[in-house]
Amino acid sequence: MKARIGLRRGRTLVAVALAAIVTSVLTGSVSAVADGRSGDGIGGIGADHWGVITRNTIGSPVAALRDGPFGSFGVTGSASRPPYGNGSLGIEVADDSTSLTPPSEKVDFGNEVDFYGSRVRDLTALGFHVFQTGENVGYGGTRNLPNLRFEINPRLPSLPGDTYSTMVWVPPAVAPVNQWSGFLNATTTGDWFLSGNELAPLCTQSSPCNFTTLKNALQQATILSVAVGKGRDYNWVGAVDGLRINRYVYDFEADGVRARRVG
Repeated sequence: MKARIGLRRGRTLVAVALAAIVTSVLTGSVSAVADGRSGDGIGGIGADHWGVITRNTIGSPVAALRDGPFGSFGVTGSASRPPYGNGSLGIEVADDSTSLTPPSEKVDFGNEVDFYGSRVRDLTALGFHVFQTGENVGYGGTRNLPNLRFEINPRLPSLPGDTYSTMVWVPPAVAPVNQWSGFLNATTTGDWFLSGNELAPLCTQSSPCNFTTLKNALQQATILSVAVGKGRDYNWVGAVDGLRINRYVYDFEADGVRARRVG
């Protein structure tokens, strides 16, 4: 009888402990997703709101979550696999597949929910890893790469009627090719511009600026959406992973997007 009581008690304690763990995990997950902020005013940590932004897509490009790429052949070590998990965001665009002017395709894969209303001035850490190929360089040069794009409301006192523009980051050249790059830091490398030329002659596509200059000029601006995109310009086939936005790295996997807290 004592043995039975002890066994039952042990089972009960295990059951209670497991229930407590499950409750803790579920409560933490629900709270984090419902809160939708990283603690610094930027970004949601839920994974349900990522996908192709249809209104910003032209032609028949591909932006799909996938496994790999692994390699290329002969490449070993960390450069031979996605920097997080086993997957990435695969992107494919063509340069002249439509009848529009310019004729090239365009695609944005992003989030129109979790970053909405956040302030541009609160952005502190940005960037991603990319799988670049020699063929892509041949199509459009060493800076033929995907962009990081923030649709924003500029909220400039000098242009009160202007409620829309896109902040675009053009990454620096990536070398070597045919493998995964290291982290490309959008706050310290590459160039930025506004699609509406609101700060002309500064921060235009023909005369881009650095991140600090752009952010300092947009102190009241708020974010509408965040996306990794490509086009309209050159053929490009490759992949992106480890999108960093402040305290979170967004890990693109074949079965969805996972938010990883940094630090």
